[in-house]
Amino acid sequence: MRCSLRCKFLLLFILISAIALSSAFVLRGFIMRDFGQYLDGESQDRIQRVVALLEGGYDRNAGWQRDRLTTDLSWALQMGIEVHLFDVAGQPVIDSEQVVSELTPLMRRRVLDSSGYDPRTVKGASIPYPLYLRGEEIGHLEARILDQVKEDYFVRSSNRVLLVSVTILGMVSILAGIIASRRLARPILELVDASGDIAEGNLSRRVKNFGHDEIGRLSQSFNSMAHRLEAQEKLRRTLLSNAAHELRTPLAIISGELEGMLDGVLPTDRNALQSLHDEARRLTAILDGVDELSRAEAGALNLNKETFTLKPYLSGIAGRFERIFADKHAVLLLDCPDNLRINADPDRLSQILINLISNSIKAINSGGRVAIIASTDDGRVCLGISDNGRGIPGEDLPHIFERFYKGKNGGLGLGLAIVQELVTAHGGTVSVRSSADSGTSFRVMFP
Repeated sequence: MRCSLRCKFLLLFILISAIALSSAFVLRGFIMRDFGQYLDGESQDRIQRVVALLEGGYDRNAGWQRDRLTTDLSWALQMGIEVHLFDVAGQPVIDSEQVVSELTPLMRRRVLDSSGYDPRTVKGASIPYPLYLRGEEIGHLEARILDQVKEDYFVRSSNRVLLVSVTILGMVSILAGIIASRRLARPILELVDASGDIAEGNLSRRVKNFGHDEIGRLSQSFNSMAHRLEAQEKLRRTLLSNAAHELRTPLAIISGELEGMLDGVLPTDRNALQSLHDEARRLTAILDGVDELSRAEAGALNLNKETFTLKPYLSGIAGRFERIFADKHAVLLLDCPDNLRINADPDRLSQILINLISNSIKAINSGGRVAIIASTDDGRVCLGISDNGRGIPGEDLPHIFERFYKGKNGGLGLGLAIVQELVTAHGGTVSVRSSADSGTSFRVMFP
């Protein structure tokens, strides 16, 4: 059975949580080890204090004095040490059980309450410790540590706290892992579903923006890719539809004339062949225009922008039209500040300007004028191409940027569509004003 991405994230969180929580047990092991060593050292220190106390009492009393030993051994019991005292000959002198029996009832209760001593429940072997005075052995004692009630309670309490803490934290970490795995897997799963829709042809599918991290940037890139694919698909369908519509007329004319010639209705003279040739050239022009529009829209998706000084660039564009204006006895004017710079794709910008200037040349008569004016407007670069030729009819003006809209002045209706496509790709706008008296003026605004 395959494990989903959400399941993998959850297992990863559980593994990390298990490692983190198990470290608490490892740490507890080290702490308990050090705590046990500390208790052993503390017990040895208490036994050594009892040894020193008994040796000092023997020295002061010049022997073993029972009443003094009763006091000393009761004190040892309160420190948690059971003592059996023997003289140098190995004979028993006194032990903790005898001391307890000789105490007054009040003292016995206090000693037993503080030490928890019960001879019947004491476990473990006694350890002998020799007693010396000025280098000579005076006897020995056998000491045994009583059950450490407080220490045992501390260990049990710490174990209980650790177990409860690990259980609660484990449940919290699993819950957090479930939530986190869902949050992490959700955008990836949505991207998987969306990519499947794209693969099936649903190019309108988009995903949510999941923030500014790597997943967010991935979702933005995916939406951008889907938008480009959708734009390309719309472009393909539009071109096919428009091209089929435009090609149908000349093909129908050629087909009709050829059928008439075959049926003997139309003559097969030079004029008839010239008509067929004109329609063939019209077909070629349409196909060239469609190809140019296709390249323009494809190029609009892949602009290579750079920043350059505008005046030398415009001078080069104007130089391409010198002979055409000279043959038409027209004037081409250029007005551009020396230091004006623009950020644009030079190749696409030249395509925009050449289309607009070419349209202006067709609109002017002999002796006419075309002006290229560059300026800045509210931080934007403005390029104006104006002429004093025949204007655009008012009924055609709203449609001049539509594909294959030819109006009354002929043409293929693709040049201005190409201009608008490239200007929009630069993030700019193009507008037009025209009248029969003053001519036409195009205004292109670049960021």
